[in-house]
Amino acid sequence: MELEMHMVLPQLLRLAWIAGTLPILIASIPIPKLKFLHTILLGFARRGKIMHSSSQKFTLPQRFFLHFYIVASIWTTFLLVTTWCYAYTMVPPVRESSAYSTITSYLIGGSALGTGSTTMLQRHAVWQAVFLLLLMEAQVLRRLFETIYVFKYSPSARMHVLGYLTGMFFYLAAPLSLCADCALDVFYFLVNLVTKFIVIGKDHMPPVEVELWQVVNPLFRLGWRHWIGATVFFWGWIHQQRCHKILGSLRNSRQAEEYAIPHGDWFEIVSSPHYLSEMLANLSFAAVETHRWYHKKFEDYPSSRFAVIPYIL
Repeated sequence: MELEMHMVLPQLLRLAWIAGTLPILIASIPIPKLKFLHTILLGFARRGKIMHSSSQKFTLPQRFFLHFYIVASIWTTFLLVTTWCYAYTMVPPVRESSAYSTITSYLIGGSALGTGSTTMLQRHAVWQAVFLLLLMEAQVLRRLFETIYVFKYSPSARMHVLGYLTGMFFYLAAPLSLCADCALDVFYFLVNLVTKFIVIGKDHMPPVEVELWQVVNPLFRLGWRHWIGATVFFWGWIHQQRCHKILGSLRNSRQAEEYAIPHGDWFEIVSSPHYLSEMLANLSFAAVETHRWYHKKFEDYPSSRFAVIPYIL
């Protein structure tokens, strides 16, 4: 029963992602009968300069992008802090064996973190969730800064309300998906910690001792493939920051309506390098998450198989 509960959230998230991406994949099939679906989805996705002036119905100001990153920053920070606290307090470092105290089972209601090879995979999943949430945190905080201080949205720039809701869903679901496998354990840990605080009071809570090296050491022990993935992520992250800075510099005034041709960095080779860099950043998330799912789903999954880039990641 408990194992089934641990699987509910990941399965619901996967179904949500499938439901969100399947129409896009179907609309991408070059069949004339599906052209109407392509047109509908494109209408929802249009915003700013690519939205027709006649398509103002059911739209919102594009400056509402700020809402995505405010919500994402708060939500990702919450998940990162709570998951990291749980990992540091309850989960032995990756690749190290350690017996769990009885308080562990009490606090998290009999966590699935047991013994044996499964334990190692689950420890790895918890610290990997912390690692991925750190990358997500770096992304959403930078995007929040850019939305406030770099981008100068035209007063007439609009986006479809469904595009707005889709963006809100993404920034709520994406961070949660990165820690879905251990989210229930983290929830139990947090609830019992708050309950204990209420019952015994602040003065009777045990002192918190934090060793900085033990907080970060497990992240370095995840494996070199994670750091290759992080390198790909930050490569895209840096170029996206540069391209956004270029786009922001094109508009000298927030009231300006004129557009100009951007130059510099990856703009010299593609028209939308900020989307290309976003793809590179998300590639590291999606590849590692899929690779982890296969290893969890199949006990005999080939250990020599890489996530997405042969011999590298």
